[in-house]
Amino acid sequence: MSTPERIALLCGLFAAAMAIAQEGPNLGIEATAEQVAGWSINIQPDGTGLPPGSGTAADGAAVYAAQCVACHGQEGVGGPNDRLVGGHGTIASDSPVRTVGSYWPYATTVFDYVRRSMPILRPQSLSDDEVYAVTAYLLELNGIIAEGDVMNAATLPQVEMPNAGNFEWAYTED
Repeated sequence: MSTPERIALLCGLFAAAMAIAQEGPNLGIEATAEQVAGWSINIQPDGTGLPPGSGTAADGAAVYAAQCVACHGQEGVGGPNDRLVGGHGTIASDSPVRTVGSYWPYATTVFDYVRRSMPILRPQSLSDDEVYAVTAYLLELNGIIAEGDVMNAATLPQVEMPNAGNFEWAYTED
């Protein structure tokens, strides 16, 4: 093939690629508003979006032992991944220890993070009851709630986190 033929072939391939790119890949079907709403699992700091369900720290201890201890250690300390317990009073120090109890501003954010991201190898595999239970367990380990306190869509937003005063948020329904 001569050089002019190669150039013509490349130009033709380029033109075809541009035509396809302008049309789009034409794959799949457009998601409906109902489907998109089903995928939206955001939880706002004020509790907007929390699902039905409930759990206690006692329930959460069993879930934690089965799903979390390998990465985060016994009672949230000593695992290969982030420490979850302790660090109280260290945030303003030269060596802050950021944990659920010392840093996180909202209990609802703990729920949201666990629900969407944990366990790390199977995110979103826990039931809502299990997520409420693990959240309650972490809050209890940090001395924020009592062992028998039931966490659910009504009680979780009412939990006062130790570091909440150091964060600000603005929620608008735009």
